Amino acid sequence: MSKLSIKPSPKVTSAEVAERAGVSQSAVSRVFTPGASASSKTATKVRAAAAELGYRPNVLARAMVSGKSRIIGLVVAYLENHFYPEALEKLSNALQSKGYHVLIFMASNMEADVDTVIDELLDYQVDGIITASISMSSDLAQRCRDAGVPIVFFNRTADAAGFPAVTSDNITGGKRVAEFLLAGSHQRIGYIAGWEGASTQRDREHGFLAGLHAAGCELAARDVGDFNRTLAANAARRMFDRADRPDAVFVCNDHMAFAVMDVLRGELGLSVPGDVSVVGYDDVPTASYGGYNLTTVRQRANKMVDETVEILLEQIETPDAPTRDVAIDAPLVVRTSARIPKGWTI
Repeated sequence: MSKLSIKPSPKVTSAEVAERAGVSQSAVSRVFTPGASASSKTATKVRAAAAELGYRPNVLARAMVSGKSRIIGLVVAYLENHFYPEALEKLSNALQSKGYHVLIFMASNMEADVDTVIDELLDYQVDGIITASISMSSDLAQRCRDAGVPIVFFNRTADAAGFPAVTSDNITGGKRVAEFLLAGSHQRIGYIAGWEGASTQRDREHGFLAGLHAAGCELAARDVGDFNRTLAANAARRMFDRADRPDAVFVCNDHMAFAVMDVLRGELGLSVPGDVSVVGYDDVPTASYGGYNLTTVRQRANKMVDETVEILLEQIETPDAPTRDVAIDAPLVVRTSARIPKGWTI
């Protein structure tokens, strides 16, 4: 029995496309280079010729010539928190609209793991890196800078100086929660923290405590949920399965707040907000669902994404441009998981 051999089709070159379209080879290159200038008439002819011939531009070859890969590395620690899938989708769409491709890498918050992932990204010759809620060593951040690869921190500030970051205004957001709970005449207020190595956790707690202290109030209870649903549920059990339980709790993000509410109502038989008021942070879509109707602080994902992309492209196009941090206003969204003070409306 004879074997059928299939020979791969020869690759169509840009010169062949140029000949078919009746334009120069450089015109073909401009049509397929994001951001390059080509008239609509030329682009139409070139794309029609490319479709007829089955031409696909060689992105890697073009990157070798131009020194630009048009690839952005996007590193995220975890996706369980519903804020991140939404934010990553928006980031990817925004970058693609600017002619960039996106490589998404997962990394834990362990510094060694993050360093390994960033090393891999540098091997891909990425033009820039966005880190979403991870921390990285100062040495690695400096290596990226030395390699000419700009980094923007998303929803986390950098421990190393001189690296741009985009966050919500976590300190003010935390303070607004304190003011809201105090206005509701709560007497014993607790706090369930996220991962304590995160700037978002530190800033939210800092603002929250500042708001309490300004009114002469001290925190009644504190535990750590580590931005993890299971650990947050355990923290809720420790905090509320006792006689001197708090009558309100601020939970550092919505992902943990949902677990806390499930424990309060499903296991401990407590009413929310009758026995305990619960406030979260993020305003993910689930927060508005009837089963939770969570009062929370809104992270304005669209605005955060716009600022992140603008800063990153600015750093890519103008390497010596000054860096800047952006903290976007974070409004309190009042629903029914917390006692509503007089004069406040939903």
